[in-house]
Amino acid sequence: MKNDRQRKILDIVSSEDIETQEELMKALGREGYDTTQATVSRDIKELKLRKVSLGVGRRVYRPATISADAAIGSMESYKNILQSSVLSVDTAGNLVVVKTVSGMAMAVGAAIDSLRIDGVVGCIAGDDTIFVAVKDVNHTAGVSKEIRGN
Repeated sequence: MKNDRQRKILDIVSSEDIETQEELMKALGREGYDTTQATVSRDIKELKLRKVSLGVGRRVYRPATISADAAIGSMESYKNILQSSVLSVDTAGNLVVVKTVSGMAMAVGAAIDSLRIDGVVGCIAGDDTIFVAVKDVNHTAGVSKEIRGN
């Protein structure tokens, strides 16, 4: 839910002029996300949104821009997490079950979410196991292959 909400926040601030957290909460509400100001505030911080001037005294939220080199470096970091922490990958229907080194499931789940692998709907991570929900059975082989790094 958090990842979906944060993706929606990025969509909203990229397409609308949002000046306040309250405006962002209302925009999220129109999209079906009922949230609090505290949650929106945390999301803004985590997404590293910044206020930019539109002139005439207006400042709106926009995503921070990162360089292509930084983006590539981030992707490499996520892939390194997968390579160093994943012990096994198996499928069960439209789920991919990932076993990790103890304590690394949340980091691997975050890496999987950040890599935006085609077919991945979301992840639930425990201590050493992740359930990756996949759109349908036809995507599980491709998702498994991406997680394995093949």
